Amino acid sequence: MPIDMTMTTTTTTKKSAAMKAALLDYVAAFNAADAERVVALFADDATVEDPVGSPVIAGRESILAFYRHATSLGAHLEVVAAPRGSHGNAAALCFTVYAQLQGRSVRIDVTDVMTFGADGRITGMRAFWGPDDVQPQ
Repeated sequence: MPIDMTMTTTTTTKKSAAMKAALLDYVAAFNAADAERVVALFADDATVEDPVGSPVIAGRESILAFYRHATSLGAHLEVVAAPRGSHGNAAALCFTVYAQLQGRSVRIDVTDVMTFGADGRITGMRAFWGPDDVQPQ
């Protein structure tokens, strides 16, 4: 069934643009190694599953600890495609992570899908990547 483009209202368009901007803010904050700034984008009761299939991290303090560790490793994120919004409450971003993993330089191709609450903060983040997405650099 084709998408009814009349569903694209000004409100939906603004919401999609806000979600996309939040994804880019996430990358900028991560690349600045600013875990507090990353977590400020999340709702207090948000969840993180990175990678999908690993234990879910729940709540601000646990998510902050996760991002403090992740940003301390010197990883850098490079956006490889424009963020994608939706007609709903989710948006996705494809990027590459450049990092040191077990003493070697790697690149990891990742797609993050984030859901957003009514206040525009992230309520859930799911990172899609697997062992075959980790390549030597």
